[in-house]
This record gives sequence, C-alpha cells and structure tokens, in this order.
Amino acid sequence: MGDDSKAAEQEQETIVDEKSLDILGDEDFPVMPLRNTVLFPQQIIPIYIGREQSLKLIEDLPSGRKMLVVAAQKDGSIEVPTEEDLYRWGTLAVIMKIFDMPDNSKSAIVQGIARVKINRYITTGPYFRAQVERVEDTPDDSLEVGALMTNLRQIYHRLIEVVPYLTDEQSGVLSNLQDPARVADRAISMMNIPNQEKQEILEEMDIKQRLEKATVIVNREIQRTELGEKIQSEVQDEISKTQREYYLREQLKAIRRELGEDEQTIDQKELEEKIKAAKMSEEAEKVAMKELERLGRIPPQSPEFTVSRTYIDWLTDLPWSKATEDNNDLENAQQILDEDHYGLDKAKERILEYLAVRNLKAQNGGDGKLKGPILCLAGPPGTGKTSIGRSIARAMGREFIRISLGGVRDEAEIRGHRRTYIGALPGRIIQGLKKAGTNNPIFMLDEIDKLGMDFRGDPSSALLEVLDPEQNYSFNDHYLEIDFDLSNVMFIATANRKDQIPGPLRDRMEILDFTGYIDDEKINIAKNFLVPKQVKENGLTPEQLSFQDSGLLEVIHSYTREAGVRNLEREIANISRKRAREVVEGKGEASVKVNRKTVGHYLGPKTYYWEVAERANEPGIVIGLAWTAAGGDILFIEASRMPGRGQLHLTGQLGDVMKESVRAAWSYVRAHAEDLGIDPNFYKAWDAHVHVPAGAIPKDGPSAGVGMLIAIVSLLTGRRVKEGIAMTGEITLRGRVLPIGGVKEKLTAAHRAGLKQVILPFENKRDMEDVPEKVKKDLKITFVKRMNQILDIALESEPSIPPVTGPPEVSEDGASKERRRPVVDDEVLTEDVVAN
Repeated sequence: MGDDSKAAEQEQETIVDEKSLDILGDEDFPVMPLRNTVLFPQQIIPIYIGREQSLKLIEDLPSGRKMLVVAAQKDGSIEVPTEEDLYRWGTLAVIMKIFDMPDNSKSAIVQGIARVKINRYITTGPYFRAQVERVEDTPDDSLEVGALMTNLRQIYHRLIEVVPYLTDEQSGVLSNLQDPARVADRAISMMNIPNQEKQEILEEMDIKQRLEKATVIVNREIQRTELGEKIQSEVQDEISKTQREYYLREQLKAIRRELGEDEQTIDQKELEEKIKAAKMSEEAEKVAMKELERLGRIPPQSPEFTVSRTYIDWLTDLPWSKATEDNNDLENAQQILDEDHYGLDKAKERILEYLAVRNLKAQNGGDGKLKGPILCLAGPPGTGKTSIGRSIARAMGREFIRISLGGVRDEAEIRGHRRTYIGALPGRIIQGLKKAGTNNPIFMLDEIDKLGMDFRGDPSSALLEVLDPEQNYSFNDHYLEIDFDLSNVMFIATANRKDQIPGPLRDRMEILDFTGYIDDEKINIAKNFLVPKQVKENGLTPEQLSFQDSGLLEVIHSYTREAGVRNLEREIANISRKRAREVVEGKGEASVKVNRKTVGHYLGPKTYYWEVAERANEPGIVIGLAWTAAGGDILFIEASRMPGRGQLHLTGQLGDVMKESVRAAWSYVRAHAEDLGIDPNFYKAWDAHVHVPAGAIPKDGPSAGVGMLIAIVSLLTGRRVKEGIAMTGEITLRGRVLPIGGVKEKLTAAHRAGLKQVILPFENKRDMEDVPEKVKKDLKITFVKRMNQILDIALESEPSIPPVTGPPEVSEDGASKERRRPVVDDEVLTEDVVAN
C-alpha cells in the first residue's frame, strides 16, 4: 500500500481532528472493501482503486469532505466480495486526495478517523452502504498501561534492528506518540503480519488488552526473525565448510600428483597386492584384475566407484586358498563328541567314519582330500541337533558357521543379488565363508524344513546346487558371478520334519534321525550337562544345590512332556533361581538335594498327571501310538455305544485317512461279527461313536487302524483292553495288519509313558535295530500279521459289561422269539427277552 513515513512525520499537522467531525449516533456511509490491508485510526495510506464498484463509490462521493468506511476482506483473493466476506469492524476514513491513473483506475490517499462497527448493510449495489456505529476507546490512565506502552516501545526498537522492512524513522514516530491506544495501533500498522492479527488489534477496545496483544505479536515477530537468521547462518556456515573442505582436498590431490603419490594410484597398488595374495582361481584373478583396471578409469566421486571397489574387496576377502588342517585323531574326536553330548551315536559314528576315510586315503598315498558329506540331522526340538554341529567343528578343528533358514523366502538370500541392484550383497553362503575365513568350515543350515517360497523365488531350489557334492565345486553366486569351490565345506542341515523338506533337496542329503530321549538318557544328560551348567550360571556351588535321580525323574514326568531336554533345562534353571534367592536371603538349609518330595516346593503344582491307568479301565478305550514333529506320543481312542440304527459317529478333528481307517474297522467288525463273538444284528439296534481326545489338535494317518478296531470290538463285546498295553498298525478289510512308520519314536513314547507291552505289525521287525536297547528291554513287543491274533493278546477274557445284542426277532403271530447271546470264551450266556 506504500510507505507513509513522511506523512507520519507531519501527522500533527495533516491529520483530521476526529472530534471536529459531526458524527452523532448511528449514521450510514458507503463501505469500501480493502484487500490485504487494515486501516487504523490516524493512519494515512495510499490505496489503489480498480474495481468497478469502488470506482462508482468514489464518483458518487459528495464534493468537499469525502467520508467513507473501509473494511478489510477476510479473503483478499475474492474479486467481488459479499457482506459475509467483510469483517464487521472497520475504520471511518476521509479521502484526502484522488489521483487518476493511465489505465482508468484511481489512486487515493486516505486517513483513518475512528473505529466503527457495521451494524447492518443498507444496500449492496452498485456498492456497499451500511449503517455504522462509532466506538470509543475505553480510557485507562493506570500505571500498568503506561508500563505496557513503554515496554512496547522498547521491544519495537529491538524489532526494527532485526527486520529489514522497518527503519529508525518509524521508531521515532512511535516515540513521539503519547496516547497508549495510538502507540499500539501505529506499532501494528507498520508490521508485515497477517491481516487477521491486525484485525484483532482493530477490534480490541480495551487499551490494556490491546497493548498486551500488540506486545505478544511484536515478540513473536522478533523470535521468528531471529530463528530464521540463525537457520540461515547455520546453512551458510555448512556450505562454507563444505566448500573449504573441497578446496583443501583438491589442493591435497594436486600436491600428491606433483609428488607422484596419487591416492587412487596408491589404492590400486594395494588392491593389486591383495588380489595376488588371495591366491584366487585363475578365472577369479582374471576378473578381479579386469575390475581393478576399470576402477582406475572411474572418478572417485562417481557412485559406480564405490560399487566397483566393494566388489573387489569381496573378491579379495574370500578364503580362496585358506583352509584349516583337520584333526584326524579319532580318539580325540570321540572324546570331544562324548564330552559335549550324551547319546546321538549315529551322528558321532558318521563323523568318525569320515575322519577314518580321510586317514586311510592319506596313508595309501592319496592327498587325503575328501568331499565334505552333506548331513541332515532330523528330529524333534531340544534333542541337540544344532549344538552337536559345534561339537563336530571342535572335534575336527574347523571353523563353525550357522545360518538360520527358518522363514527365508527369497532366493537371493542363498545366491545373492546381482550387482545392478543398489546395495547388492552376496548370499548367506558366501557371507558365511568370508566370516569363517577358511574354505572348509562346518556350515550348519538350521531349520531347513522351514524354508518358504513366494514370488521372489524358491530358496530350496537354490540350495540344490549348494548341497550336491557333484555340483558345489563350482557354486556361482549372483553377486560374484565367479565359481567358488564349496566341495571342502561340510554342510550339516537340521530339521524337525523330514516330510516338509522338498524331495529333490532331501535326496541330496544323508539323513540321520534323532529320536526323543528316554528317561534314563534324560537323567544322564541332566546330571552331566544341564545341572552343572545351570548351577554355575545362577551363581551357585554344587554343595548349595544338587539333584537326586528321583528329583530329576519327578521333573521329567510331572513338569515336562517332550522328546528333547529343552523344557527340562528350563525347569532346572527355575529351581536354580529359586535356590539362589534362598541363599541370598539366608533361608533354607546350607546344602539342598532336590528329590521327588522337594521338587514341588520349587516348581509348585504338577503340570502333567499320570493318567494312563485311570483312562484305560473301561471297555472301548484303547491306547494308540502316534508320530509327531516333537517325537512320538501316545493317544487315547475312545468308543461309546448308544441305541440307534448302526450309524458311526467320528469326532476329535480326525483327518480323512484316519476317518477311513475307522470306517474300515467298522466294516470289518460287521463282516466278522460272529467270529468276534458279537450279535450279527447289533447294528440294527446300536450306534457307535469313536472319539480321539485333544479335539483341538488335528490327527491323521492310517496307523491307528488297529487301535480303532480293538476299541470297537472292546465296546461291542464288553471286554476291556488289558492294562499297560498299546498298539499301532494299519488294517485292511481282510484283517491284515500292515507296517507303519515312526516305530522308533512310537516305542520311545510308549516307554516314556510307562507302558508295558506294545503290539506292532510283523513287518516292522526290521525297524527294531534303531530302537534303544533300554526300550527293547523294558517293553514286551508283540508282532502280529492279522487282526484275529490281537484279540486274545489285547482284550481281557471276561466281559466287564454286557455285550450288545440285536433287536428281538418277531414270529408270524407277533410274539417275540427268544434270542441267545453269542458264545464268549466257550460259555453260553442267556438273556431274558421281553415280548413286544
């Protein structure tokens, strides 16, 4: 709107005396909207008049003193404002002079006279005319107002020093004013702040509050300006610093070039020496030298320089020719393996065989080199699969590298990313070899059965080359794009479930099964490994805490239910912590031996209860055996009968195969009812319901067929299953018992559950070689070929409840005929039949 400083200097002479204006009560005046400015009383500003309505307003003003009201627009971008677009408070003004402009617009000098409030608009066309009310300031001569005015002058002087658009002349104008209201108005009118803030000052009639608001606005403007200058200064300093560093670096480079010590040349020489020292393959050295030559032509500032340099560093850091010397002493290896792990004879035997072959080849004039075996340790959690890998590495004197494959879904995790990608890196195989620093480490691929697959590729397919001894001598990582020999690496994979490993990958590995531990083995492991470890880790001594066999057995039976020893170690640690607290607090005895009776003191109520005998004491209940990912387990098969029409009900979340086994057993019973001592017409009067408890757990497989059949026969004949007996096997409709899998795990589970006898298919005799001797000694194992062999072995001779019968037969004259019960154990039982 222009600078009004000169006019302000002559304010006392030029301003119109507002008291001389004859404005009494409400009066109507034309209203001119102002865009992007607010006019205060006693302020003189130039205004540009270009809108048609405003030009018409100026033309219609009477000659002489030209009075009008100016009101600020809420939004300055509106070309044709309405009543709602204008603030309700404005300023009564007088036009001091009007100038005609070349573009037919006008310019005018206006002076604010007094604050007015627009009560209502009389007309809106061709311009606004409104009835206004003049509003007087509320007088306030208090000391507080004077202090506020003085403070405002002081901080305004500081504002003039920090903002570029205010001058010292304007500070002088403010110093000459004595009216507090006018000081606030003039201070705000000269600032470049939003119209809304200026309008708030215009509408404030209380002088004290007006001064306070003006002070807040001025302080905020000072802070904003100083903060902006600080930020600008910091940015400028950073730019100057960067420019200075760049200049100094360029000077340093020039000096080095003069001395023949160019940094890039020095780096290239060092890299060339590292390439030669790495003793790469001929192909790898050729590629590395070519990349080094390319690196010399790339400017150091280029992003490609870092990519090329990183690639050369990876090539030189890999152990192309570094290998550890194997310790081929079989006795030493056996000792180390036995020190770290109890049992696991198959894995230990396989490592010792490998060392023996190496020794023999070296003795017979060979170089002693042998392709590393590809082993897969499969078994339930907590059986020592991962930890034995470290023991193997220690026994052989090799480095140990472990990578977890659980949840890996990207093929690049194995083979790496191509260098065209930003941030590309080699795969985990090459990264592991760099970390090991040798080309013949023990490389453990943990949880290989939990590999995933998605749109990024199939990592299991990428492992096919890694785990194939006939191919991995030339493993090609996508990042290196050079063959690397993995034939010296001994790969050991671990898995919980063999069936979840893809077939082609499983075919490339030698699988060693880890079964669950029996009680004796768990007690030995706890005494020799777990207890000493936890006693030491919890700050105790063997005198302060020890375990008796009965205490360990109680923990195993009542607080854990697992094939491995992970939860057993957790409970031993729990006891150790509680004992440590007793020692610190000075409670309990100085020496504690945990036995069967004192376990509950530390671990609380039992988690698992022994219920085999209680649950299997009624007809229709059979103990079956199942294989699970955590080893073997026992399961209960329950059958119940009810009046009906021969329907068979199945519950317990059974899979399709298991349902078919039950139906096959039902059909066999109906087909051989008389041979089994069951009324052939039983199905006309009875329904059967077969349920396998733990209904939330899915169950499937054909091996429960024998148990299902015995449960149904036991139910219908009323003969209970003998105590402490379990059974497993697949059945056919002809009564044959077919072999099943997981014999080792199932027998171990039966032994762990305290059973005395197990019935197995005859063809599973061949699997007994893998069963622990302790299990074979403690269990009576009976092999059968056909179902009729099982009945006398599994069922008691006498029924404990009456067997089922069919409905009574009715003669032609309507009278019921007497039916005889079937023969059971050569004894004829009769039953009175009530006529219809």
